[in-house]
Amino acid sequence: MKSNVFCNMVGIEYPIIQGAMAWIADSSLAAAVSNAGGLGIIASGNAPVEVVREEIRKAKKLTDKPFGVNIMLLSSNAEEVAKLVCEEGVKVVTTGAGSPGKYISMWKEHGVKVIPVVASVALAKRMEKAGVDAVVAEGCESGGHVGELTTMALVPQVVDAVNIPVIAAGGIGDKRGVGAAFMLGASGVQVGTRFLVAKECTVHQNYKDKVISAKDIDTVVTGRTTGHPVRVLRNKLSRKYQILEKEEASIEQLDELGKGALVKAVKDGDTDNGSVMAGQIAGLISKEETCKEIIEEMFDLKSLLNKFDSII
Repeated sequence: MKSNVFCNMVGIEYPIIQGAMAWIADSSLAAAVSNAGGLGIIASGNAPVEVVREEIRKAKKLTDKPFGVNIMLLSSNAEEVAKLVCEEGVKVVTTGAGSPGKYISMWKEHGVKVIPVVASVALAKRMEKAGVDAVVAEGCESGGHVGELTTMALVPQVVDAVNIPVIAAGGIGDKRGVGAAFMLGASGVQVGTRFLVAKECTVHQNYKDKVISAKDIDTVVTGRTTGHPVRVLRNKLSRKYQILEKEEASIEQLDELGKGALVKAVKDGDTDNGSVMAGQIAGLISKEETCKEIIEEMFDLKSLLNKFDSII
């Protein structure tokens, strides 16, 4: 690709970040994405610090390219993981579920690039003021925890509001989505759902198969009544959850239903009673591919531009 501000910032070939999917984004997937020229991410989630350390060290053995760690700032061990990335020499941190403000000076001292995920202009401006290096503007088309604004509406408004690189996320699954993100002013993209079915992804095969067989209308958002909406593929669990929400069940009841549900899907392959998080682009995905094949297809922008020229 031509020179790109985000690629230059983090030392990668293609301006693409692999989404931080809890229980899914491990050293195997992160290293494969980084080896393919993108920025692989290890999702720390609520994992014990030593588990995160082990994944970081595994990734170092699998790739000599840059990779990052995602920290869920509401996690009970967020501070320990924040220190761990400095100890292990990780050069990029993405964050979610809170503000990374109190860790930024420490990370800067260790040469760590800080890239929080934001769902509004106000938060993007606050993050820029705090000194982050870039932001991921994530629309509600994405899988997992979602905001309210769509990617199409959010990204250009964030681009206009800040002077740091903006990475577009949510609803991006092929080169058309990448091209659209650039047209909206983004400096790169973050992709999660498409990497779910990468050959190097260690998620249970049942999970992959459910994503591959999904149609355009097969995702649903649950948890709006709790204040923590999550986009998943429809199944028995999502239907039970929606019924309880209509019955105005307590947050405790809803939490009990969802407890351990992601692990059921990711590790056990229970796609009926587990939480199968996926974005709205699941309907675009039809096969398993390597991370290299996925990234090269997504950045085959010359053929896209030729098609665009023929239209205008």
